[in-house]
Amino acid sequence: MAKVLVVADIRRGKLRNVTLEMLGAARVIADGDTVAVALLGKDVGGLAEGLGDFGADDVYVVDAPELESYNSGTYRRALLEVMGQFNPGVLFLAHSAIGKDLAPMVAARLGAGQVSDITSFEGKGENLVFVRAIYAGKAFTKVSVRQGLVIATVRPNNLVPAAAGAGKPGTLKSVSVSFEPPDLATLVKEVITKVSTGVDLTEAKVVVAGGRGVKDASGFTHLEGLAGVLGGAVGASRGACDAGYCDYSLQIGQTGKVVTPDLYIACGISGAIQHLAGMSNSKVIVAINKDPEAPIFQVADYGIVGDLLEVVPRLTEEFKKIRV
Repeated sequence: MAKVLVVADIRRGKLRNVTLEMLGAARVIADGDTVAVALLGKDVGGLAEGLGDFGADDVYVVDAPELESYNSGTYRRALLEVMGQFNPGVLFLAHSAIGKDLAPMVAARLGAGQVSDITSFEGKGENLVFVRAIYAGKAFTKVSVRQGLVIATVRPNNLVPAAAGAGKPGTLKSVSVSFEPPDLATLVKEVITKVSTGVDLTEAKVVVAGGRGVKDASGFTHLEGLAGVLGGAVGASRGACDAGYCDYSLQIGQTGKVVTPDLYIACGISGAIQHLAGMSNSKVIVAINKDPEAPIFQVADYGIVGDLLEVVPRLTEEFKKIRV
């Protein structure tokens, strides 16, 4: 048994699905012990409603104007305050930009063991083992922390999310934090983001990605049409981003986002190792490429040799018939 604290992953005022995935894992690992969620931000109290039904015994809310935008100093102080009150044995954060920054700082401050980018876990308590991908997804390693606090960042779209039905309200606990001058050494003046109205790329169940084979920016309209029919998101290789076909916010790969959808459709992507690092753990991979020798076919479950500008529109039309 171990007390588990989940740091809710919040984007644009909403809980991301990875929060429920971490809660699902927390309920198993806690094995009857207390599971808590930490909500950090400004005006986040309303997000606490319903978390109890997903297995949260306690919900710690740190609501402060200093937390409106992510700042490593203020968020670290807020999280340490919650941890001081709850005293968890295991701490979960999403393997997002915030989680990847915050987890090592907290681990260093507390002298805790940290495991990054986990995709699954085995056992409980002292036998708890985390699984993470290495070598661009070509191998997996099992890691355990033998003593003290365990901190882990969770790759989205890998763990089974908690299902509603716990039937409890969850105890709401408001936490007041006094920020010290060192916490405020950095001031965030403005945050400029690329706002997407579609599905979150890192949490999408279906991803349609384009490479240099798309040929130009207008080629991505075909991918957007297919992704729209399948309820998915559009991604890209670094080559497509470097060529100016799309924004870098869509980049998937070693230097971009890591995605693990149920279905990944690679259109005009050769399959360089750097790109495979960001998508090779997808459950089903479909490759569309004119070159039958393209490396992407070596990792694909299904391959279509042909011009994506002809294949993708035909796929879109066929899927429309099925989805109607």
